[in-house]
Formats: sequence, structure tokens, C-alpha cells
Amino acid sequence: MYEPIRTPPSRKGSVHSTMAGTTSDSDFPHRSREEELDIQLAGHLGALLAVTDELRAAVPSEELDAAAERLAGQVARLRGGMTPVRMPVALSDDDPMALHERAHALAGRALVVAASRADTAAAILAAEQMDVHAAALEPRELSSH
Repeated sequence: MYEPIRTPPSRKGSVHSTMAGTTSDSDFPHRSREEELDIQLAGHLGALLAVTDELRAAVPSEELDAAAERLAGQVARLRGGMTPVRMPVALSDDDPMALHERAHALAGRALVVAASRADTAAAILAAEQMDVHAAALEPRELSSH
């Protein structure tokens, strides 16, 4: 009553094997944890740069100009020397306080990633930006209590 399973000559291995075993690991690009963190950090700093540029259009200041240049430098470093594309920003319809809130949150995310990858320069820049945007939000915080 029992007859063993016969495999055709062209098929070797278990009937339970998957297609995953047919490709080698070298067929897919792999990044190290450090490379993944670089990409993530460059993304957060790039987003912070975009919000900083919006703030510069809404409330021009030398401090924001200097911060934007430093952010662009860090993004370029993390991207292997490729400078970030920056669009000239027209006057934003967003409330400057909302932009400061967004910038503060982005700087916080950048700080977390910079700390996890032990990138001192990016961590310092992100922390400084958090302080700048927190200071800009203080009058709003005090008036809401």
C-alpha cells in the first residue's frame, strides 16, 4: 500500500524546499548597520534643512542662514560628498511657530540617530538646533499656561 515518492531526475532536494534557497545572498545588495544609519541620519538632517529654508524665507536671520549651511555640510558628508538639492523657497504660508515645532521634532529624530551611530558632529548640530527651535517656541509655551 505504501509507495515512496519518486522524484523526477531533474528535481533534487526536498519537495518542501522553497525558491528562497535558489538564489545566493550575493544576488541582493546588503548594507551595514552603519550605512543604514547614515542614510537615515542624512534623511532627517535633509528634512530639517528643508524646514530651516522655509523658516529663512518666513523670518530671515543670519543664525538660520548659518544653521542651513551647517546642515547642508553634514548632509553632504553623510551622502559621500553629494550636496543636497535645495529649492529656493518662496514665502511660506505656514505659521513660523508651526515650522519651529516641526524643526524641533526633526532635530530630535536626527539627534537620536546621530547618538546611536556615535556621530558627534551631527549630534551636536542636532542638539543645537533643538535648543534654537525650543527657544523660539518658549513664548508660546508660557502663554498657553
